[in-house]
Amino acid sequence: MAFRFVHTADIHLDSPLRSLALRNPELAELVGDASRQAFIAVVDLCLAEQVDALVIAGDLYDGDQTSMKTARFLASQMTRLHQAGVSVYMIRGNHDAMSRITKQLVLPDTVTIFGGRCQSVVQPGSGIDVAFHGLSFASPKAPESLLPKYARPQEGAANIGIMHTSLAGSPGHDVYAPCSVADLHGHGFDYWALGHIHVRQVYSGASTLVMPGIPQGRDINEAGEKSVTLVTIRDDRSVEIEERLTSVAQFERVGVDLTGTSEWSEAVIRIRAGLEQAREEARSRYLVARLGLVGTSALSWSLMRDRDLAVAEAEQAAEQVGDTWVEKLDLDLSAPVLGDSGNVADPTLELAESMRANAGSEAFRSEAREFVLKTIADLPPDARGFAGKDEAGLQQFLDDVVARGVDLVTARLKAGATR
Repeated sequence: MAFRFVHTADIHLDSPLRSLALRNPELAELVGDASRQAFIAVVDLCLAEQVDALVIAGDLYDGDQTSMKTARFLASQMTRLHQAGVSVYMIRGNHDAMSRITKQLVLPDTVTIFGGRCQSVVQPGSGIDVAFHGLSFASPKAPESLLPKYARPQEGAANIGIMHTSLAGSPGHDVYAPCSVADLHGHGFDYWALGHIHVRQVYSGASTLVMPGIPQGRDINEAGEKSVTLVTIRDDRSVEIEERLTSVAQFERVGVDLTGTSEWSEAVIRIRAGLEQAREEARSRYLVARLGLVGTSALSWSLMRDRDLAVAEAEQAAEQVGDTWVEKLDLDLSAPVLGDSGNVADPTLELAESMRANAGSEAFRSEAREFVLKTIADLPPDARGFAGKDEAGLQQFLDDVVARGVDLVTARLKAGATR
């Protein structure tokens, strides 16, 4: 008989959503609870599929959490698995290393948490024994590969390695226990249950390597449906994997082309149609959309000036679609180019060109740069990344701010002139 288990990682239970909470408390509550609901979905999957084990490859928690509500929730879900005879094998990732709950929580004896030295635990199977090899790290930093610390494969058993690693590196993720895919393939295990990178990746070869990704996205940078991996190891040690959906709330960028629109009612109809299509395509229960309005429209000035009204219209359309939220509204619109009007100059557009020219001067850029740097210095560390991570990012931020500022001023002047 085959040995079956569910592989997940990077759950980040009760991950804080400070910025989202400031913009929309109700949406923040929905998304803030989604990590719990996704974990419940993982446990439900284990029970429905009657698997032998659940493997958690690090970052069950989100950092230095002290809430006993999180602890009680986790204990209740582990008890559900224990009562169904499902073993749990988990390692601590870089975020778990900071969690106080990790050290204090008492879990059922069917839960194995691997320590700071590599352990190997054999679970007898009806057809083949399965050896789980895991290693946790006590510190949130692991600059060197952990692979040399893992035991060699046990003969006569299917061998599963559990590791939290950034592999060769990934954008948006800290370097953590770096390791090459080739080295993992060469270690001799049948399956590597990986964690740390929030995007699903599968590497086939001498062994099967799976980075399952985060089971529930937390913001637009973790867009798309999220999942876990259902793994089957047969008596001949062949491995079969299946991706299973777990995300409750699905972030998506939804673009709506407003080219040719001249009335608000036309824009609202297109916005709703775009949200309806995105809702139809999303498999998760809730859709959280970052709405991007693009194109050439006579409404560009009005939409930039009355952005709050546009947001309200979009949110109402989302409510009508159902189970849909608008997380943010981005505008990338331009006004139609007017034909020759007897060579009569438009003073508002002339002023806009003058503002753009002045904003491009070295003196203006230097003063703006110093202002942004002073603002960054006055902010807490976790809020300083808005202007980029290096000089190139800062210059791009200034370009964007200047362009949007000129467009906004021009929009208000033009819209006011047409009243």
